[in-house]
Amino acid sequence: MSASINLFKYSDDFLSYPAGHVILRRGDPGNVMYVVQDGEVNLMLDDTVVETVGPGGVFGEMALIDKRPRNTTAVAKTDCRIVPIDEKRFLFMIEETPNFALDVMRILVGRIRSVMRPPDTP
Repeated sequence: MSASINLFKYSDDFLSYPAGHVILRRGDPGNVMYVVQDGEVNLMLDDTVVETVGPGGVFGEMALIDKRPRNTTAVAKTDCRIVPIDEKRFLFMIEETPNFALDVMRILVGRIRSVMRPPDTP
């Protein structure tokens, strides 16, 4: 967990979901990203788990940033607590803790790289 995302570890404005609960669905509009405070969340494309996000991880950031529909479905793998981050809070975090933006970008880039092929080497 990065230091700036760790700031949400003790946040008291979390949402609680039981294992198996669908938190968001692919195609839904999105104006909030989430930080997993406790538990695990599966990110799914159709019926395939593409990533499991644990404490300190984020999901939903793409829809918050580009205002397009959700790209994946998020399902609570275990009972979990997640902290919602809307655009106002996101911008506040960037202003107060500039590394927060870099941490979110690193997570996003990691997801992009995981689905892209590495360049061919001679």
